[in-house]
Amino acid sequence: MNKFLAVLLFITSSLLLSDESEYEVKSENIEIWSDGTRMQGNLFIPQDSSVKKWPTILLAHGWGGLKSHLNQSYAPKFAAAGYLVMTFDYRGWGESDSRLVVYGDMPKPGRFNSTISVQATAIRDLVDPLDQYEDIQASLYFLEGDTRVDSERIAIWGSSFGGGHAVMTGASDPRIKVIVSQVGSMGAGMENYAQDLKKRLIAQARKEEDPVPQGIDMQPGLRGTPHYGRMSIYQPITRAKDIKVPTLIVDAENEELFNRLENGWAVYNLIKDKVPSRYVTFPGKHYDIYSTNFEASTDIQIEWFNQHLK
Repeated sequence: MNKFLAVLLFITSSLLLSDESEYEVKSENIEIWSDGTRMQGNLFIPQDSSVKKWPTILLAHGWGGLKSHLNQSYAPKFAAAGYLVMTFDYRGWGESDSRLVVYGDMPKPGRFNSTISVQATAIRDLVDPLDQYEDIQASLYFLEGDTRVDSERIAIWGSSFGGGHAVMTGASDPRIKVIVSQVGSMGAGMENYAQDLKKRLIAQARKEEDPVPQGIDMQPGLRGTPHYGRMSIYQPITRAKDIKVPTLIVDAENEELFNRLENGWAVYNLIKDKVPSRYVTFPGKHYDIYSTNFEASTDIQIEWFNQHLK
């Protein structure tokens, strides 16, 4: 091998190692306030003193998924690739405070003192998409206030029920510059039940049934109470046409929880000719994305972030 070729190979190898090198990552505990409820979250920050503002990824878990799962898997991997990453527990889930509901009469505050004592019910494990969407908004505001965040380079990543949140948020919030939706439910088909579920919303508004459903409509294998009335008026697929940013949709080939062709695939077809977009499937079922397909799927997601967020 001549000296020129040896030097060229050395330089090329050095560049590849530099591109593939991982950052050391440190985490911080944070508190986020969402509509008066305190949520617990974490920031994962790559360590490089030469970088003043980082491209940032907000992670939104599915159904009532906890940040503890994301903290052990997606967050450190994305942060090691050079992104500031935020995780959080939705209100009433994990380490976050409960939503409080006062069913009895509420005393009036005094003229000079607004503090009152009430007996409240702590609402836990409620899957309310409107509350969760508001929690995501609060998390974005929190990120905007962090000087280490490049507010012009914020992505949202969502999985399962959170995949729908990623599409809804990315379609409606100009702060989002990149979307990654993984095995996402987009609310397709809920319109078929809208009239029946509207009756429940009417009954809840009139307190003819519990205004905040608890312990009903439980789904096999899933923790928590789905607020189906609110789900009927929250359909991310109806907003997908408004997406204006690069979007990656990752699905399970044999998705068993919903029809992926009517959800992720349908969203892709609505946007594929308007924005940079990609639709990828992995073999297996819904939960395989978190295990056997974890490494392969996250590598594709990091590639997407590197292309469109850095």
